[in-house]
This record gives sequence, C-alpha cells and structure tokens, in this order.
Amino acid sequence: MDFVTLFFYPLLIFVIGLCGIFLNRKNALLVLMSIELMLLSVNFGFLLASVYLDDYIGQIMALLILTVAAAESSIGLAILVIFYRTKGTIAISFINILKG
Repeated sequence: MDFVTLFFYPLLIFVIGLCGIFLNRKNALLVLMSIELMLLSVNFGFLLASVYLDDYIGQIMALLILTVAAAESSIGLAILVIFYRTKGTIAISFINILKG
C-alpha cells in the first residue's frame, strides 16, 4: 500500500467526527463523542505512520493522545452529569448559563 491510500481511512474517520460536531450542535453528549472519534482517528493515523515508517514515535504519541482523550471524556462526562442534575437537560443551548 502506498502512503496516500494508507492515510485515507483515518482522514475519513476524522471528517465524520468533524461533521458530527457541526451537524449536531444540540446534544452535548454527541459532541463529546464526535471529539473522541476525532482523537481516535488521529491515533489511528499515528499508528499507521509508525508501522509504515518502522518507528516507535507514532506509538508513543498515540499513548499520549489516549491519555488526553480519557481525561477529556471523564471530565466532560462529569460536567454533563452535574449539569443534568441541576438543569434536567444536556442541550447545548442551555449551557450558556454556566458563564460567570
């Protein structure tokens, strides 16, 4: 496989995650899931580059991105749970109440 066809699939997954953010701006949970999809597609690209170039740097970067993705999802879900308990909805249009 050549380099361009190898990185077509992570790019396709990234674009699907980006469309999920722009097309669904009402539900915060789906926006978080789209961000996770985008981070995982970048991980997939780093792993493919690591295999293609026979280097370990891509695998190390993938581990770092997985750590950031886990922290982002846990903190984001905790904020959504607290917001749902106080307001009863997770619609993004009501999240502007959180501004100071």
